Formats: sequence, C-alpha cells, structure tokens
Amino acid sequence: MAAISHETLEQMGFAEIGSNVLISEKATFYNCNKIKLLDNCRIDDFCVVAAGEGGVNVGRYVHIAVGSTLIGAGNITLSDFSGLSSRVAIYSSSDDYSGAFMTNPTVPKQLTNVKHADVYLGKHVIVGSGSVILPGVRLEEGVAIGALSLVTKSCKTFGIYAGNPAKLIKERKKDLLTLEQQLLNHKKNES
Repeated sequence: MAAISHETLEQMGFAEIGSNVLISEKATFYNCNKIKLLDNCRIDDFCVVAAGEGGVNVGRYVHIAVGSTLIGAGNITLSDFSGLSSRVAIYSSSDDYSGAFMTNPTVPKQLTNVKHADVYLGKHVIVGSGSVILPGVRLEEGVAIGALSLVTKSCKTFGIYAGNPAKLIKERKKDLLTLEQQLLNHKKNES
C-alpha cells in the first residue's frame, strides 16, 4: 500500500494527526478539519471518510480495512484498538425510508427527513467484513460483529453479535485486555 507522507497529511488540514499514522494514497477524505487520526492508526485503499458537523475520531491502534466508509453528519468515534474489516459501512445519517418524505441530497432539504445520530465504537471493537452500522448505534467495549451483519441497535460490552438484524450470539473472551496491557507496558519501557 502506497502511503501518504506525514508532511502531506499535515498539509491536508486534519483536526489532529498522531504519530505513525499510515494512510493509503487511494483513501478519500472530506472535511479533514473535522477528522482526528491518533497514533498508530491505519486506513487502507479505497476507504472514504466523510466527516459531517459531528466529526470523525479515529483512536490509537485502529485499523480501517480496504473499501470501508464512514459517512454522516453525526459524530463517528472509533476508540483505541478497534478495527473495521473490509467493506464495512458506518452511517451517522440516514434518509427516511417510510415514503412519507423524499430521499437523497439532490432534493430540497425541507422535503426530506434525514436522521442524524452519533455512532460510537468502544475499545477493542471489531466489525466483520461487509457489515453495516446505522445511526445512533453504540458498540460498547469489546463487541465483535460477525461478517455481513446489519447493526441497527446498540450492543453490550464483550458480546459477539451477528445477523440481519444483528443479535447476541455469545459472550466474547477478555484475554485481549491483558495483551493490551503488555503492549502498553512494552511501549512505556521503550520510551
């Protein structure tokens, strides 16, 4: 993956850029002044990050895999150590599909009923390939979402969810919390 240089990233006008940020030259960003990219995050080819008024916050050690999209007016937060597999879509805005209103951004705003709501992914959340997360969803710490899931409701801490709509399958192990501490201790000893 050809990555954008740190100098170019600084010129793009991001709200915040951490160290060791690896961004593909083929990724696309809108409203960089509302996007924060913290240390050790990576965004792969063909990802689209379109920040609205709420902005997009990408935490430390976050990976956004090829072809994923983060779009909408509400805030989207990916907390430390979270990850999106390929072709995941996160929306913080959505049209009204009931038929009571017109849809899409080409018609006058007063004829639509677009919903905006923040989306939050806690620490160690992982989202499987092809999944879709809708506005207003909170994935609490340690949640795992199976591939090709549609997440319409918030998910509880360290639950494994899958399906359309996504439902709780079972509890997830918490061993990764020990590994996180090992990593942080190692980094602390290096500095």
